[in-house]
Amino acid sequence: MATGMRVIPKMKRRTTRVGESSPVPYGLALLDSCLECPLTKERVFCDLSRSTVAALDAVSSSATYPKDAILFVEGQDPRGVFVICNGRVKLSTTSADGKSIIVRMAGAGEIVGLAGTLSGKAYELTAEAMEPIEANFIPRDAFVHFLKEHAEAAVRVAELLSGIYHATLLEVRNLGFSSSASEKLARFLLDLPAQATAEERYPRATLTLTHKEIGETIGASRETVTRLFASFKREGFIEVHGATVILSDKTKLEALVAG
Repeated sequence: MATGMRVIPKMKRRTTRVGESSPVPYGLALLDSCLECPLTKERVFCDLSRSTVAALDAVSSSATYPKDAILFVEGQDPRGVFVICNGRVKLSTTSADGKSIIVRMAGAGEIVGLAGTLSGKAYELTAEAMEPIEANFIPRDAFVHFLKEHAEAAVRVAELLSGIYHATLLEVRNLGFSSSASEKLARFLLDLPAQATAEERYPRATLTLTHKEIGETIGASRETVTRLFASFKREGFIEVHGATVILSDKTKLEALVAG
């Protein structure tokens, strides 16, 4: 189990009037109600009927958390789920000797803590805020009752669990069948959401993880990731400008993945 966790005080219910936003720390604006969220249609879980969203909103408590805040730790009894409204949450597992593996990153609109909450078993991962976040917390009993009363939400949760399962299986296959750290890093870079405009010759993406965190994602040390980045730049595979990585030779990266 992870140590050195930051304890988060019990959350308070929202007190602002519907339609208003409350100024809060970390540069986030805490909305009073999910029904008033301007991004509802862009979020997978929130894109439900208004009556279902209203029922969900009635049992949820919204709060903000600072960077590095721990929402829950692996091995902890499940208290409920967190619906991420803004920001990113790192989901990881830690060995007895302190080594960590990042299983996945959860972003806005995603739910964390689903498996433990539904099964009643301990949380299987640790959830840590990668940056200041806003999240809605729903207690376990209230969430289970909500799903029993609203079939469309239950189906959506099943779809989310299925998506997580398939993504995790793909990641296990990638890590298990990759023979070298360079192949794993190449695959990681190719999987980044990279785009190129009409004025740009090569696709570019934003790196949101540190070298240490990338290493925890692909099963390599920080030193190995730093060395491989330097090698990839030297070979002309990529260019790195701050947090931006340019895939200047995708063909060679793909060749590394292909073996």
